[in-house]
Amino acid sequence: MIGRLFTKASDRRKPQRRPRSVLLALVVLAAVIGITRLAAWSLVDDRGFDVFSTLWHAPLPADGPVIVAIDEPSFAEINAQWPWPRGLHAKLIRALRAAGAKAVGLDIIFAEPTTEEEDRAFAEALGPDVVLAGDETLISTAEADQFVRTLPLDRFLAAGARPGIASISLSGDGVVRSLPDISDSFAGELARAAGLTVEPPAYGTLMQTFGGPRTYPTVSYYQALDPEHFLPPETFRDRVVIVGLSLQNAPTVAGGGADAFSTPYTMYTGSLVAGAEIHAAIFDNLRKGFGIAAASPEAALLFLLCAAAAALVLTWRGTGWPTAIGGLAVVIAMVAGSYLVLHFGRVFISPIAPSLAFILITAGQSTFDYAAERRSRREITRAFGQYLSPELVERLAQDPSHLKLGGEKRVLSILFCDVRGFTTIAEGMKDDPEQLTQLINRLLTPLSEVVLAHGGTIDKYIGDCIMAFWNAPLDDALHARHAVSAALGMLEAIDRLNDELHAEAEARDEPFTPLRIGIGVNTGECIVGNMGSTRRFDYSALGDAVNLASRLEGASKLFGVPLLIGENTAALVADEFPLFELDRVTVKGRTVGTAVSTVFGGIPDDAARLHRTFVTAFYAGDIETCRGLADRLSGEIPVLADYYRQRAAAGG
Repeated sequence: MIGRLFTKASDRRKPQRRPRSVLLALVVLAAVIGITRLAAWSLVDDRGFDVFSTLWHAPLPADGPVIVAIDEPSFAEINAQWPWPRGLHAKLIRALRAAGAKAVGLDIIFAEPTTEEEDRAFAEALGPDVVLAGDETLISTAEADQFVRTLPLDRFLAAGARPGIASISLSGDGVVRSLPDISDSFAGELARAAGLTVEPPAYGTLMQTFGGPRTYPTVSYYQALDPEHFLPPETFRDRVVIVGLSLQNAPTVAGGGADAFSTPYTMYTGSLVAGAEIHAAIFDNLRKGFGIAAASPEAALLFLLCAAAAALVLTWRGTGWPTAIGGLAVVIAMVAGSYLVLHFGRVFISPIAPSLAFILITAGQSTFDYAAERRSRREITRAFGQYLSPELVERLAQDPSHLKLGGEKRVLSILFCDVRGFTTIAEGMKDDPEQLTQLINRLLTPLSEVVLAHGGTIDKYIGDCIMAFWNAPLDDALHARHAVSAALGMLEAIDRLNDELHAEAEARDEPFTPLRIGIGVNTGECIVGNMGSTRRFDYSALGDAVNLASRLEGASKLFGVPLLIGENTAALVADEFPLFELDRVTVKGRTVGTAVSTVFGGIPDDAARLHRTFVTAFYAGDIETCRGLADRLSGEIPVLADYYRQRAAAGG
């Protein structure tokens, strides 16, 4: 069942997940492209532009326009209602011209006549260095849309003044972001009046703003009427001057205000910027080339596709914390790249849609992988919970790459443990199967716990026999030591169980026969993996080393010891356990003899050396020496007394 339920993590992250990754990317791309086609999405990109264009505070050009503000102090000083007499504007133009202004733009509509005296005085002050504001309004009817212009009086244009359309284009959220693309804009005509050559920007060109209200040098209207008295002499020299409404107490978004607009900086200041300052910013954008081009739809689509490709590459082999860190780095790189392109290349390509697509693809793939990982962990826990300790199961669940369930060659240490004379015990309980089952469970439970506690894998239970192995599915460099330690622990566990059973038998006033176990441990190369039929198979091991471990368990009774260890295992643990080599035996199924050993603790060194002398003499056929040592060794190592006597008698 294991092999069909799951594969290791690296297998899951191969071809079968890749079509899903591509499909996810295509779905996300289609969704994001669809979203960006919605009218509301432009507001999202607009906000992105606001942040980018204000993140770096663009320096105000030193020779930029000066604002002459129609403001609160001017209303107080002039003490007249609006509109002010045109003769007053004529006086202002002459004063500015005398102060050295290169050009003067009046952001005031002069489309209606007033008194003859005032209009004549105003016309006499005009000239080609003066720009008068015009207006352009879109009239929508059922038949068509039409732009209607309101221009200054012909009388004023005949006097040499330039008309400039001062209408300001707003984005859908009411924020000024774009430069006017008409040839006769107010700022464009002002530049020409100052002797500059400028071309109208391409449609959709975005504007670089420089700050909030009153960023530009600003003086009050009443001060400009008498600059020699109120202002330094260089205030207007060789400067372009824009006259318009600009209150000292800048209107706010909440309160609104006449001829005041939101700019990207409004999200920081909350204040509106006067139209005169908007025209000043447009003027500087035109003459300095500060305009920011919006990326073409093709470039935006390419950016989106690159982001999706980056997400695919990042998640192609799997997801995890490195993916999250890498994903964050990619998003930061996209945002930073967009900002640098705007700052140095004067092109705005929004990173929002590409970042959204990238995040959705990586998050979606991570979600799929997380669900697969959770499913894999559940399957591993369910499949290996009966074989391994909870700690090892958790390690496998954390890193399933350790699994190679299709079958592999590994050097394992194998343990077989069987109960001596259990057939007789079972025969005695044949009329009480429940008691027999309880006894088997009481026997196998502590023995299994010892195996699991030492990091072993329980292969199977065969009646009262346990087969276990070490070094699969998880690597265990000390597998031989752990197998022998488990064997000794099982002997201690059976002693504790016998104590419990003895006490229970005494309490029932029944005779008690202790349980005895035999254990065989061997190390060698095996095939380990899924074994069985197409309908049922288990994680198991097979090979000559497994067979020998089973034979050693059976042979242990012939030596009168509870534990026999094969020579490969003995070679690996010789420095860690007190080993006593017993013989070279040829077990059933093998033609080559193998040295077998057992483990005893608490044996004096002299007795151990004497035992080695006995074994050496036995191998050499020196039976007389064996007979001379047998009685002495039987006293020194009583548990091997029968072994010594049998070997001493073998040559008789």
